[in-house]
Amino acid sequence: MPRRILHVVSNVAHYDDPAEPTGLWLSELSHAWEVFARRGYAQHLVSPLGGRSPLEPRSLKWPNRDATARAWLANAARMALLSNTAAPDAVDAQDFDAIYFTGGHAVMWDFPSSQELQRITRDIHERGGVVASVCHGYCGLLETRLSDGSLLVAGRRLTGFSWLEERLAGVAGKVPYNAEALMRQRGARYEKAWLPFVSKVVTDGRLVTGQNPQSARATALQVAQLLG
Repeated sequence: MPRRILHVVSNVAHYDDPAEPTGLWLSELSHAWEVFARRGYAQHLVSPLGGRSPLEPRSLKWPNRDATARAWLANAARMALLSNTAAPDAVDAQDFDAIYFTGGHAVMWDFPSSQELQRITRDIHERGGVVASVCHGYCGLLETRLSDGSLLVAGRRLTGFSWLEERLAGVAGKVPYNAEALMRQRGARYEKAWLPFVSKVVTDGRLVTGQNPQSARATALQVAQLLG
Protein backbone atom coordinates (compact mmCIF):
# COMPACT_ATOMS: atom_id res chain seq x y z
CA MET A 1 0.00 0.00 0.00
CA PRO A 2 1.43 3.42 -0.92
CA ARG A 3 2.18 6.06 1.68
CA ARG A 4 -0.71 8.46 2.19
CA ILE A 5 -0.36 12.24 2.54
CA LEU A 6 -3.00 14.66 3.77
CA HIS A 7 -2.40 18.20 2.50
CA VAL A 8 -4.09 20.99 4.45
CA VAL A 9 -5.16 24.12 2.54
CA SER A 10 -7.07 27.28 3.50
CA ASN A 11 -10.60 28.44 2.74
CA VAL A 12 -9.83 32.12 3.37
CA ALA A 13 -9.85 34.42 0.34
CA HIS A 14 -8.79 37.79 1.77
CA TYR A 15 -7.16 39.71 4.59
CA ASP A 16 -9.38 41.57 7.08
CA ASP A 17 -10.03 44.01 4.24
CA PRO A 18 -12.06 42.10 1.60
CA ALA A 19 -10.39 44.22 -1.07
CA GLU A 20 -7.04 42.58 -0.30
CA PRO A 21 -7.06 38.99 -1.58
CA THR A 22 -5.01 36.10 -0.27
CA GLY A 23 -5.28 32.32 -0.26
CA LEU A 24 -3.15 29.21 -0.82
CA TRP A 25 0.42 29.87 -1.95
CA LEU A 26 0.25 27.45 -4.85
CA SER A 27 3.90 26.41 -5.15
CA GLU A 28 3.91 25.27 -1.52
CA LEU A 29 1.38 22.66 -2.55
CA SER A 30 2.61 21.96 -6.07
CA HIS A 31 6.25 21.37 -5.09
CA ALA A 32 5.29 18.90 -2.37
CA TRP A 33 2.71 17.21 -4.57
CA GLU A 34 5.32 16.61 -7.24
CA VAL A 35 7.80 15.14 -4.74
CA PHE A 36 5.21 12.77 -3.34
CA ALA A 37 3.69 11.86 -6.72
CA ARG A 38 7.08 10.73 -8.01
CA ARG A 39 7.18 8.26 -5.13
CA GLY A 40 3.71 6.94 -5.85
CA TYR A 41 2.15 8.29 -2.66
CA ALA A 42 -1.62 8.70 -2.41
CA GLN A 43 -2.48 12.37 -1.80
CA HIS A 44 -5.63 14.10 -0.57
CA LEU A 45 -6.69 17.65 0.30
CA VAL A 46 -8.52 18.87 3.39
CA SER A 47 -9.46 22.39 4.48
CA PRO A 48 -10.99 23.73 7.70
CA LEU A 49 -14.45 24.04 6.14
CA GLY A 50 -14.17 21.79 3.13
CA GLY A 51 -14.98 23.00 -0.37
CA ARG A 52 -13.08 25.68 -2.26
CA SER A 53 -9.52 26.72 -1.50
CA PRO A 54 -8.74 30.08 -3.18
CA LEU A 55 -5.30 30.90 -4.55
CA GLU A 56 -3.05 33.72 -3.39
CA PRO A 57 -2.74 36.06 -6.41
CA ARG A 58 0.92 36.87 -5.68
CA SER A 59 1.79 33.19 -5.90
CA LEU A 60 0.57 33.19 -9.50
CA LYS A 61 2.94 35.92 -10.66
CA TRP A 62 6.58 35.72 -11.75
CA PRO A 63 8.85 34.51 -10.22
CA ASN A 64 6.54 32.60 -7.89
CA ARG A 65 4.63 31.00 -10.75
CA ASP A 66 7.28 28.36 -11.39
CA ALA A 67 7.10 25.16 -13.45
CA THR A 68 5.18 23.15 -10.87
CA ALA A 69 2.66 25.94 -10.32
CA ARG A 70 2.16 26.37 -14.07
CA ALA A 71 1.66 22.64 -14.48
CA TRP A 72 -0.96 22.64 -11.73
CA LEU A 73 -2.82 25.58 -13.24
CA ALA A 74 -2.87 23.84 -16.62
CA ASN A 75 -4.24 20.59 -15.18
CA ALA A 76 -8.04 20.68 -14.93
CA ALA A 77 -8.16 17.65 -12.64
CA ARG A 78 -5.70 19.22 -10.22
CA MET A 79 -7.57 22.53 -10.20
CA ALA A 80 -10.79 20.62 -9.50
CA LEU A 81 -9.20 19.27 -6.32
CA LEU A 82 -8.97 22.82 -4.99
CA SER A 83 -12.67 23.39 -5.71
CA ASN A 84 -13.84 20.44 -3.65
CA THR A 85 -11.54 19.76 -0.70
CA ALA A 86 -12.66 17.44 2.08
CA ALA A 87 -13.93 18.74 5.40
CA PRO A 88 -12.04 17.53 8.49
CA ASP A 89 -14.99 15.58 9.88
CA ALA A 90 -14.85 13.42 6.74
CA VAL A 91 -11.20 12.51 7.35
CA ASP A 92 -10.02 9.48 9.32
CA ALA A 93 -6.53 10.15 10.63
CA GLN A 94 -5.79 6.43 10.52
CA ASP A 95 -5.87 6.61 6.73
CA PHE A 96 -2.76 8.84 6.59
CA ASP A 97 0.96 8.52 7.24
CA ALA A 98 1.67 12.27 7.18
CA ILE A 99 -0.09 15.61 7.36
CA TYR A 100 1.39 18.57 5.49
CA PHE A 101 0.16 22.10 6.25
CA THR A 102 0.56 24.41 3.26
CA GLY A 103 0.86 28.17 3.62
CA GLY A 104 -0.17 31.52 2.28
CA HIS A 105 -1.24 34.31 4.63
CA ALA A 106 -4.81 33.00 4.48
CA VAL A 107 -4.02 30.15 6.85
CA MET A 108 -3.32 32.58 9.69
CA TRP A 109 -7.09 33.07 9.98
CA ASP A 110 -8.53 29.57 9.68
CA PHE A 111 -5.86 27.01 10.59
CA PRO A 112 -5.32 27.74 14.32
CA SER A 113 -9.01 27.66 15.29
CA SER A 114 -9.86 24.32 13.66
CA GLN A 115 -10.22 21.81 16.47
CA GLU A 116 -10.87 19.06 13.94
CA LEU A 117 -7.54 19.71 12.23
CA GLN A 118 -5.91 19.65 15.65
CA ARG A 119 -7.50 16.25 16.29
CA ILE A 120 -6.28 14.84 13.00
CA THR A 121 -2.78 16.20 13.59
CA ARG A 122 -2.63 14.76 17.11
CA ASP A 123 -3.87 11.37 15.96
CA ILE A 124 -1.39 11.13 13.08
CA HIS A 125 1.47 12.18 15.35
CA GLU A 126 0.56 9.77 18.15
CA ARG A 127 0.23 6.89 15.69
CA GLY A 128 3.82 7.44 14.60
CA GLY A 129 3.13 9.52 11.51
CA VAL A 130 4.85 12.66 10.27
CA VAL A 131 3.58 16.19 10.95
CA ALA A 132 4.90 18.78 8.49
CA SER A 133 4.33 22.41 7.58
CA VAL A 134 5.80 24.98 5.28
CA CYS A 135 5.86 28.78 5.60
CA HIS A 136 2.65 30.03 7.30
CA GLY A 137 1.46 26.44 7.55
CA TYR A 138 3.00 26.27 11.00
CA CYS A 139 0.09 28.40 12.22
CA GLY A 140 -1.85 25.14 12.05
CA LEU A 141 0.33 23.81 14.88
CA LEU A 142 -0.10 26.74 17.27
CA GLU A 143 -2.98 25.24 19.26
CA THR A 144 -2.47 21.50 18.73
CA ARG A 145 -2.26 19.55 21.97
CA LEU A 146 -1.33 15.93 22.53
CA SER A 147 -3.42 13.49 24.54
CA ASP A 148 -1.55 14.43 27.72
CA GLY A 149 -2.56 18.07 27.27
CA SER A 150 0.88 19.34 26.27
CA LEU A 151 1.37 21.49 23.20
CA LEU A 152 2.78 19.59 20.23
CA VAL A 153 5.32 22.37 19.57
CA ALA A 154 6.52 22.85 23.16
CA GLY A 155 10.25 22.22 23.36
CA ARG A 156 10.42 21.27 19.68
CA ARG A 157 12.75 22.73 17.07
CA LEU A 158 10.83 24.23 14.18
CA THR A 159 10.69 27.04 11.64
CA GLY A 160 8.14 28.98 9.63
CA PHE A 161 7.68 32.36 7.97
CA SER A 162 9.63 34.85 10.08
CA TRP A 163 8.53 38.26 11.28
CA LEU A 164 11.38 39.80 9.29
CA GLU A 165 9.99 38.17 6.15
CA GLU A 166 6.53 39.55 6.98
CA ARG A 167 8.00 43.03 7.19
CA LEU A 168 9.98 42.65 3.97
CA ALA A 169 6.88 41.31 2.22
CA GLY A 170 5.07 44.51 3.23
CA VAL A 171 2.25 42.79 5.10
CA ALA A 172 3.30 43.08 8.76
CA GLY A 173 0.54 45.62 9.32
CA LYS A 174 -2.11 43.40 7.72
CA VAL A 175 -1.60 40.03 9.38
CA PRO A 176 -3.59 39.19 12.54
CA TYR A 177 -0.59 38.24 14.70
CA ASN A 178 3.15 37.60 14.78
CA ALA A 179 3.36 33.83 14.25
CA GLU A 180 7.06 33.64 15.08
CA ALA A 181 6.48 35.35 18.44
CA LEU A 182 3.48 33.14 19.27
CA MET A 183 5.50 30.02 18.53
CA ARG A 184 8.20 31.16 20.93
CA GLN A 185 5.54 31.92 23.57
CA ARG A 186 4.31 28.35 23.26
CA GLY A 187 7.77 27.03 24.06
CA ALA A 188 8.83 26.15 20.53
CA ARG A 189 12.53 26.42 19.74
CA TYR A 190 12.08 28.59 16.68
CA GLU A 191 14.90 28.78 14.12
CA LYS A 192 15.36 30.74 10.91
CA ALA A 193 17.90 31.07 8.12
CA TRP A 194 20.55 33.77 8.34
CA LEU A 195 19.03 35.43 5.28
CA PRO A 196 15.32 35.91 4.52
CA PHE A 197 13.63 34.07 1.65
CA VAL A 198 16.20 31.29 1.41
CA SER A 199 15.36 27.63 1.96
CA LYS A 200 15.53 26.26 5.47
CA VAL A 201 14.10 23.03 6.84
CA VAL A 202 14.11 21.93 10.47
CA THR A 203 13.50 18.31 11.43
CA ASP A 204 12.82 17.35 15.04
CA GLY A 205 11.91 13.69 15.17
CA ARG A 206 8.75 13.31 13.11
CA LEU A 207 8.10 17.07 13.00
CA VAL A 208 9.30 18.67 9.75
CA THR A 209 8.95 22.39 9.08
CA GLY A 210 10.05 24.69 6.26
CA GLN A 211 10.54 28.43 6.66
CA ASN A 212 9.12 29.93 3.46
CA PRO A 213 7.89 29.14 -0.06
CA GLN A 214 11.49 28.49 -1.13
CA SER A 215 11.56 25.60 1.37
CA ALA A 216 8.58 23.61 0.07
CA ARG A 217 10.44 21.06 -2.03
CA ALA A 218 13.11 20.44 0.60
CA THR A 219 10.42 20.03 3.26
CA ALA A 220 8.59 17.42 1.19
CA LEU A 221 11.85 15.58 0.49
CA GLN A 222 12.52 15.37 4.22
CA VAL A 223 9.02 14.03 4.84
CA ALA A 224 9.59 11.41 2.16
CA GLN A 225 12.88 10.42 3.76
CA LEU A 226 11.20 9.90 7.12
CA LEU A 227 8.45 7.83 5.50
CA GLY A 228 11.07 5.65 3.87
